[in-house]
Amino acid sequence: MIKNLLFIMSFVIIAAACSQPEKPKEDNFKYVTEQFADLKIQRYQVPGFESLTPKQKELIYYLYEAALSGRDIIYDQNYKHNLYVRRTLENIVNSYKGERTGTDWDNFTVYIKRVWFSNGIHHHYGNGKFVPGFSYEYFETLVKNSNAQNFPLTNGETVDDLLSKLKPIMFDPKVDPMRVNLDPNSDLIKTSAMNYYENVTQKEVESFYSKMADEKNPNPISYGLNSKLVKQNGKLNEQVWKVGGMYTQTIEKVVYWLDKAVGAAENETQKKTIEILIDYYKTGDLKKWDEYNIQWVTDTAALVDAVNGFVEDYGDPLNYKAAFESIVSFKDLEATKRIGAIAKEAQWFEDNSPIMPEHKKKNVTGISAKVITVAVMSGDSSPSPPIGINLPNANWIRKDHGSKSVTLGNIVDSYNKASVSNGFLEEFAYSKEEIDRTKKYGDLSDNLHTDMHEVIGHASGQINPGIGTPGQTLKGYASTIEEARADLVALYYMLDPKLIEIGVMPSLEAGKAEYDGQMLNGLMTQLARIKLGDDITESHMRNRALIAYWAFEMGKGNNVIEFKKRDGKTFV
Repeated sequence: MIKNLLFIMSFVIIAAACSQPEKPKEDNFKYVTEQFADLKIQRYQVPGFESLTPKQKELIYYLYEAALSGRDIIYDQNYKHNLYVRRTLENIVNSYKGERTGTDWDNFTVYIKRVWFSNGIHHHYGNGKFVPGFSYEYFETLVKNSNAQNFPLTNGETVDDLLSKLKPIMFDPKVDPMRVNLDPNSDLIKTSAMNYYENVTQKEVESFYSKMADEKNPNPISYGLNSKLVKQNGKLNEQVWKVGGMYTQTIEKVVYWLDKAVGAAENETQKKTIEILIDYYKTGDLKKWDEYNIQWVTDTAALVDAVNGFVEDYGDPLNYKAAFESIVSFKDLEATKRIGAIAKEAQWFEDNSPIMPEHKKKNVTGISAKVITVAVMSGDSSPSPPIGINLPNANWIRKDHGSKSVTLGNIVDSYNKASVSNGFLEEFAYSKEEIDRTKKYGDLSDNLHTDMHEVIGHASGQINPGIGTPGQTLKGYASTIEEARADLVALYYMLDPKLIEIGVMPSLEAGKAEYDGQMLNGLMTQLARIKLGDDITESHMRNRALIAYWAFEMGKGNNVIEFKKRDGKTFV
C-alpha cells in the first residue's frame, strides 16, 4: 500500500456524484478547501458514476453503508479512550452555549478536526499524542456549558467524573504519548497506546503467537489478525471481532448492509465473495478470511468492487492485528489499460529482477491490475487514503492464487490537481531542468511508480520454505521492510527501456523525474509531516527515508546525491 498525506472529504463527493452530471471539460472544481495545523482538507470527484447502471449504483450504496457502519472501530483500535474523547468533543460542538469566537475556541476547533483526521488523539503519521492548544480550564468551561445529557457518561458517571478522566488523557503529554512505538530498545507493546492488547508484554505476545504458528504449514492463517489479546486473571485470551464478540453491534450493522449487497451483486462470483465475507464476520474464523481473499482475487469481471475487513497491520508494532477499513470503488476502464500492460509483463519483471533466484516465483499467478474510481473510504483508509493497494496480504495466497493491484485513480488525480501552482516545485527543486522535467512527466511518473509498487513490488518474490511470515521474523521492522521492498522494485525498473517498449512511458526522462521526487521526499520534504526532533515512525515514511539515505550514503564516493546551498536554503 502507498499512503499519502491529505485529508480527503469523501462523503461530500459521493452525494455530489449522485445528483450532478458528468464533470465538464473545464475543471472549476475546488480541490483544496481548508488548512489547519499540518493538515489540508482536500476533496475529490467521482467521474463516471452517472454512467453506471441502476443496479451498480444500488450495489455501491449498500457497500457504502457497510463501509461507514464500521468506521468507529478504527477509533477504538487506535486508542481505548478515543471514542470517549471524540463523543465529548462532538457534544461540545453540537451544544455549547457560550461564545464561539476567540483564540481558545479556534484552537478547540483545530483540535477536534485533528481528532477527526487522525481517527483519534495521536498523529496519523508521527504517532505522537497531540496536546490541545487551549487550557484545561477552558475545556472545563466548554464541558460545563454544554448539554450534560449527551456526554458519554456510563455507570453513574457525572460531568466532573468525565473531566477528571479526560484531563490526563488529553492534557498530560506523558500519558500514552505514542500510539505506535517502534523503538527496538523498549517493550513495543507496553510503550504503545494502540488498543490491540491489554495487560500483556511484548514477550508474552510473541510467545503466545509463536506457539500457534506452524512453520511447516504452507498455508498459515493470519494468527491474531481479528482480535484483541488480553490477560485476565493471569490467562491470555483473544477477544475476537465478530458478530457476538467484540464490536458486535458495529459488525452486525456492517453485515446487515453486506447482506443487502448480495442481492445487488453483478455476478455469481461477486455474490459468493460477499457471502463468504459475511460468514467470516459472523464466525470470526480466519480460515474463512483466507477463503474470502482467495474468492475475492478471482472476482475480476465485476465493475464495482470493495475492500472490507480487518486488513492492514501497520497500527500494531508487532504486525499481528489489523485495522478495520473499507474502500468502495468501480473500475476506470480507460486508465486500467496502463496498469494492465504492466501486469501482463509480471513474469518478465520477476525473471529480470536483481534478487536471488530462490526468491523469484517460477510462475507468477493471477496478478490482476486496475485503476479504480473511489466512491467512499472508511476506517484505516480514511480520511488519509492510500493511492495504491495490493491485496491480499498473505504471501501464500499471493503466490498460489494471485493478487489484486489497484491504483486509486481519482484520489491520485485530486492530489495532482491540488498541487498545480501551489509553489512547492519552485520552492524545493534546485534547477530549471528539474522543474521542467517534473512538470512534463511528474504526474505520469508518480502513477507509474504507484502501479509498479503494487503490481510488481508487493506482488513479487516468495519466502523460502519453512520461513515464518515477515511479522514473525522481522517483527517491528516488517511493514517498513515490505514497503521498501516494493518501492525498490518499482524504482529499479523506472529507468528500464522495457517501460517504453510496452507503451506505458514515453521517455526515460519520466523515470528521472520519479528519482528526483523520491529522493527529495525521502531526504527532506516528508519531514514536514512530523515535529522537529521527533523520530520517523510511520512505515511508509521510514521506507522512503531508508532508501533515500542509503542511496545518499552509498553514493557519496561518486557524488550521486548531494545537498547544495543557495540563497540560504538547502536543496537536494
